[in-house]
Amino acid sequence: MKLRRDDKEAPSEDQNTMTSVHKDKAAEKGTPSPTNPSSSSKQSTSTRKQLPAVPDADTQLNLASKMIDKRTSTPKGNHSYGPFFLEYSILAEYNQLEKQKLPGVYVIPSARSALFWNGVLFIRQGLYQEGIFRFSLFIPENYPDGDCPTLVFDPPVFHPVVHPETGELDVKRAFQRWRRNVNHIWQVLLYARRIFYKIDTKNPWNPEAAVLYEQDLDLFKHKVAETVKLCKDKIYDAPNSDDPHAIRFTRYDPEVHEDSRQRLLSPKGQNKKTIADSNKNAQTSGLSWMTPGNSQIFTKDDVCNLSSKLSETP
Repeated sequence: MKLRRDDKEAPSEDQNTMTSVHKDKAAEKGTPSPTNPSSSSKQSTSTRKQLPAVPDADTQLNLASKMIDKRTSTPKGNHSYGPFFLEYSILAEYNQLEKQKLPGVYVIPSARSALFWNGVLFIRQGLYQEGIFRFSLFIPENYPDGDCPTLVFDPPVFHPVVHPETGELDVKRAFQRWRRNVNHIWQVLLYARRIFYKIDTKNPWNPEAAVLYEQDLDLFKHKVAETVKLCKDKIYDAPNSDDPHAIRFTRYDPEVHEDSRQRLLSPKGQNKKTIADSNKNAQTSGLSWMTPGNSQIFTKDDVCNLSSKLSETP
């Protein structure tokens, strides 16, 4: 038996009531009415997705400063970064340090924690000339909203702004208040290098060094020579840490170091050439073709004519 369209079961009164209630609740919440799926698919296909440009280092630091985890805040700062964003911010700082190329400063983060950096400082002139000073850089956990980083020389250096027992550098002398996105770690390292060229004796951490520098410069130089010799004598000692990234020095071994030494001494991009090959190019070899006793420069034709004459001479 077939039912006609009019014979189909009509919706009950309860179903009509439930439908109207759902519509009223959706209207109260501001739920948009369903749209035609075909129109939405056409709209999505017509709009092409574009990837944003890669931000530069300063933009990365600004973005990292906004990614704050309030749950890990500490009394030393208003906020503290979560572990992931803290490491991201420190790596961005290290990227900036590489671009600065500070002369005589070599530093590398620890293999175990980005909050601890190993470093060494070479002084090439001045009162501390030939000094090779190891140091450690400690970054606070609430960086960059807390205190400034701490730099410690090991062994301690005889200097007015370096503590004679702990070897800690008076960093707050230059950074009284650490300001986020204004102060950077590379500036701390630059300050650590600058103290050996411009000596400040105001409010010293080592009063003896400050007094000797002001009143007895010869004795101060003698003390400096002793600390330079002490640091150089300990340069080959094993580091106190078992960190794989701890900086280690080994004595010169030609079989191990000669190849690297030659690559450092050779100009960039220059392949191994013989002296005869290098003389072929006057621009790279530094030679100029001029007549003896005259400032007139040879032209290319003059050089060719001279070469042909010399070849014809018996």
